[in-house]
Amino acid sequence: MEAHMITEQRKQPPAPNLKSRKLFKNWIPPLAVLVIFLCAWQFGLQILDIPSYLLPKPTDVMEAARLNMENLQAAALTTAIESLIGFLLSVVFGIAGAIILASSRIVEKSFYPYVIILQTIPIVAIAPIIVIWFGAGMNAIVIITFLMGFFPMLSNTLIGLRATDRNLRNLFKIYHASRLQTLVRLRLPAALPYIVGGLKISCTLSVIGTIVGEYIAGIGGSQGGLGYAITMAATRLETPYLFACGLAVSLLGIVFYLLVSLLAKVLLSSWHESEMKMEK
Repeated sequence: MEAHMITEQRKQPPAPNLKSRKLFKNWIPPLAVLVIFLCAWQFGLQILDIPSYLLPKPTDVMEAARLNMENLQAAALTTAIESLIGFLLSVVFGIAGAIILASSRIVEKSFYPYVIILQTIPIVAIAPIIVIWFGAGMNAIVIITFLMGFFPMLSNTLIGLRATDRNLRNLFKIYHASRLQTLVRLRLPAALPYIVGGLKISCTLSVIGTIVGEYIAGIGGSQGGLGYAITMAATRLETPYLFACGLAVSLLGIVFYLLVSLLAKVLLSSWHESEMKMEK
């Protein structure tokens, strides 16, 4: 009877005060820092009487975003689509390239040094060439975005494929598993935490690559993205709207990162320590 009561007690959900304590611990401190920062920014600029075209107050930024909400939403949607396409291409080609390089030591030694060399070239230096080859507009922007996200995906996936436990690989050889079976059933699952790490890096870099692409290869008007909107706001000294566009870019990157983090929890939470809940 006592054992049954102990079991029932263990099955009971956490007490409400524990939940509220956890909520307070996780959310209240960062929210407090944000409120203090925004108040210092708002009232500090008012006290110092700094004009908005030099440094706008948070209320100026919110007002500019409200007045230009339609244009801001259209630009953010354009940038989000370009970032997503470039990111997905970088994931597909990055993983495929890593698999090809990991399939043979000779192939890896022959091509990987050139991959590193290409990675060291600033994207701003390559972007004008891409515009000459593919023309201004979405095609060039997507390619620039793809290049920004491709190398982290390739490098992280390749590291993960190399890190497969040698004893498990030998076990697969003992049971006469083919190279494809070893890849699909052992090496890729073992590399999954590294691939997820590459996704987290690549998704934020893709947004940055899109903004760079829109600076150099973007088109204006209703088809322009946030990069074009930032350029026009800076040209016209519309500093509050420039800050609003920058905030939209930041929020877009955060959304991308949170979606990838959610995917990571789905893929890894049941077996990998990086996403498993820590017992207290």
